Amino acid sequence: MAVPEGNDIPPKAEMKSLFAPVQIPRLPCFQLVAIPESSVPMRRYPAFDPPEYLEWSPDAEVLEEYQQRLDRDPPRQAIIAKLDRGALEEIYVDLVRTRLLDIGLKRWVRQGVISKAWLGTGEEAVTVGSVSALDRSTDLVCPMIRNAGACHMMGMSLADLFRGYLATPDSPTGGRDLHVGQLESGVLQPISHMGTNVPVMAGVALAFRIRGEKRVSLTWIGDGATKSGECHEGLNLAATLDLPVVFVLQDNQVALGTPSRLHGAGDLGRWGEMYGIPTWHADGNHVLDVLAATTLAARQAREGRGPTMVIARTFRMGGHATHDEREARQTFPAQLFEEWGKRDPVGLFEEWLTRTGIPRRRLEELEEEVRKAMDEAAEEAKASLELPVDPDQALYPGISDGDVMSPIRQRPVQIS
Repeated sequence: MAVPEGNDIPPKAEMKSLFAPVQIPRLPCFQLVAIPESSVPMRRYPAFDPPEYLEWSPDAEVLEEYQQRLDRDPPRQAIIAKLDRGALEEIYVDLVRTRLLDIGLKRWVRQGVISKAWLGTGEEAVTVGSVSALDRSTDLVCPMIRNAGACHMMGMSLADLFRGYLATPDSPTGGRDLHVGQLESGVLQPISHMGTNVPVMAGVALAFRIRGEKRVSLTWIGDGATKSGECHEGLNLAATLDLPVVFVLQDNQVALGTPSRLHGAGDLGRWGEMYGIPTWHADGNHVLDVLAATTLAARQAREGRGPTMVIARTFRMGGHATHDEREARQTFPAQLFEEWGKRDPVGLFEEWLTRTGIPRRRLEELEEEVRKAMDEAAEEAKASLELPVDPDQALYPGISDGDVMSPIRQRPVQIS
């Protein structure tokens, strides 16, 4: 089934808001009214899920395409065939955990706990698939705002991800920034400037090579970030020096509020060719396809054959953040949301799992475990709001806590 392109901006008469007015009871994050009957196990939350997901059921043509995506690519099929039931269940848990983290944050916005949140609803497979392909005991990632799932997959606690938004003194950044990381877990803290993570991760990969380590670094690039100078410089550096870094181009067809046709020209699918970087294409809503493509890309980079790229096409089912969801729905035709709504990455993977023999009841049990853990993490994080805040903690050690030469004297920064 062809997916409509996000190139046509609808007339004002076709514009619709994302959510109808709703009264939200103050209950724990996920103990709210969900749609009980569904063809897939995961609960749907009318106040928070995209409307296209609420009564989701598998589309026969989309499901057939989902299976054929692997069948027609023997190398990827071989990678997926090696995954046992435990590994498949872990991938499912990571998808559900990533989705419920977004729902928890969105609920906090509605309750006034935080002012807004940046979500990756509909794009979870890009994050979960690519991180699942790494050696999480050695490799290093630098996520974008829509890749929060990478943080908990690499070992960061869910409570710390919530604390990042609350800016508590015990958050990973000490309350300084909601862009969180934790080097001991293999997560380099990103910054909000798009494209700047690319040269940083090229530098991390250079360090790996200098030290003779069989490690790779990985970061995600939005389609909008491809237009930044830092992104170009980082890619060119990585390609010129043959560095062991994987770049995942997460093409969700919109940069903040600008459709891709309005912020760039040419075929983004051939973007890696400009730098001579080998590229694998993946269905960004197909977690196994992303996993297999990233496995091949990471394998080549780890072997010392230079940087690689995975281009994963997906679609942002919400706004740039929670504050502009209505405008986001106005940017594209309703048909585009309907078609991408059929490609819910969680629902499709659930259906695929049940067809491989994993009982629906088992998936429901796994979701319930994640839901409970998410509630506990949210409550744990909110308890940190009671901690006293030391104003001096706003200073970054070695950066803003001394004179202008302080950062220089602190070098080199060691990445273990």
